[in-house]
Amino acid sequence: MAATPSWPPRSAPRLFVDEPLDTASAVRIEGNQAHYLTKVMRIGPSSVVMLCDDRTGEWSAIVSEIGKRYVTLEPMSRLREREEVPDFWLCPALLKKDRFDTVLEKATELGVGRIAPVLTRRCVADKLNAERAKTIVIEAAEQCARTALPAVDAPVALDRLLAEWPQSRTLFFADEQGGRSAADAFAERKGASALLIGPEGGFDDAERAAIRAHPRARPISLGPRILRGETAAIAATALWMGIAGDWAGDAEGS
Repeated sequence: MAATPSWPPRSAPRLFVDEPLDTASAVRIEGNQAHYLTKVMRIGPSSVVMLCDDRTGEWSAIVSEIGKRYVTLEPMSRLREREEVPDFWLCPALLKKDRFDTVLEKATELGVGRIAPVLTRRCVADKLNAERAKTIVIEAAEQCARTALPAVDAPVALDRLLAEWPQSRTLFFADEQGGRSAADAFAERKGASALLIGPEGGFDDAERAAIRAHPRARPISLGPRILRGETAAIAATALWMGIAGDWAGDAEGS
């Protein structure tokens, strides 16, 4: 006997949209998203598209109209609630554009709730293109079937980050000069957490001293090797997710 096809089909395109979704309102897709649906995915009338709005969750929608530069979709049913996001912030120092793009993409895939870029004395870059960053995290979330997007903050100077740091959140500090094993530290201090990662040249002595003096900072070691900024951010985030995040109870992951 032939297997019953899954519904909605697993191959259906997935998009994030700005407006809240419900069955009473059609959604009009324009610009790059419309081009993606019609020219790349070759959707037609009655094709199924998966929609997320970062509010209500994931919906199946049917293509009701295809125009020259737009596609109209009719939401049919909500398939999943918006996911619960682990209370974890990633605070990476700004890196060169392509490397920071990787941090944004992989942090989204790993389930980070907030990405808060930091400006330090040795940062090569000093600006973040907000629209580009938004596009990267949306595309990453669509690719890995997230129903929530991480918040992406505007970059702030390290001294301001420390001065305004919430007292209820642990700040794990990846210190090249050593600290407690990251795995042990993550296991001991669960709950609202953040991870601070330095730039290509690392933190200077004054910055390191200021971080270590902060009452919520916990210096950690990421092992015996010196890691690139993007590697450290990705590896440590994955470790936190496995120890204190939502990986341990995920029985349905691929």
